[in-house]
Amino acid sequence: MRKPRDLSLKGKIAAYVVLSVFTLFSIYPILRVFAISIRPGDRLLSKSLAIIPPDANLSSYVSLFTDEPFLTWMANSALVSILVTIVGVGLAATAGYAFSRYKFVGRDSAMIGLITTQMFPVTMLLLPLFIMLIKLKLYDSYLSLIIAYSATALPFTTWQMKGYYDTIPFSLEEAAAIDGCSQFSTFWRIVLPLATPALVITALFSFMTAWSEYLVAAVLIQNKDLFTLPLGLKMFQSSMETSWGLYSAGAIIVSIPVVVLFLFLSRWLISGLTLGSVKG
Repeated sequence: MRKPRDLSLKGKIAAYVVLSVFTLFSIYPILRVFAISIRPGDRLLSKSLAIIPPDANLSSYVSLFTDEPFLTWMANSALVSILVTIVGVGLAATAGYAFSRYKFVGRDSAMIGLITTQMFPVTMLLLPLFIMLIKLKLYDSYLSLIIAYSATALPFTTWQMKGYYDTIPFSLEEAAAIDGCSQFSTFWRIVLPLATPALVITALFSFMTAWSEYLVAAVLIQNKDLFTLPLGLKMFQSSMETSWGLYSAGAIIVSIPVVVLFLFLSRWLISGLTLGSVKG
């Protein structure tokens, strides 16, 4: 008769094997893109599967920063993404708290309306958004992107924050009120620190919404000086030729900030994704 410990060990080994296979499956495309980015210019269309090709060099990366306005695109993306993150976190944190703690006329309808917007693809919202921004004379500006991205991210982040606030015992706020704290002071000093994991998720989602989005930016931005990274990388592709080396190098660099953010915020991510999804 087999011992339970042996079965448990075999189960763990099988789980690690399966996870390792899926990890390699996920990482391999990234390695291929990196391999293309360091190939010599005359071997970009090579069918070789080598991760480090012969005569590998960083000429594509050097050209990206010296011959192309890549730093301008990165600065534009960073500015828009940071502002969208600030706006998204601020509005989602306060709106989610209002939905969680207050009973007001239209509350349930507003919550249903927020989540209903997530059922429609972004392409359906582009035309009315385009018309409204033109009427407001905000078309082709940083502010147009900030408004569009914030509006896209807010429904999900508001629900995320509302769900997390529901898990925070209201008795903590009652105790603070007895001690003389105002409503705002209770929210700022007690509720927000406890909601840090949810705030991290909200910030990360808002940042990613703006950092790598292409379709909305392509419709709302025409001035090349305002191009973000996705729009800039698209310029390397034309009907006659695609600069695969520059395109691949840019794609690798674009992914670095998101990876760094994930690693930096990893200790808050698990609790933020799980605790805010249940009430109790």
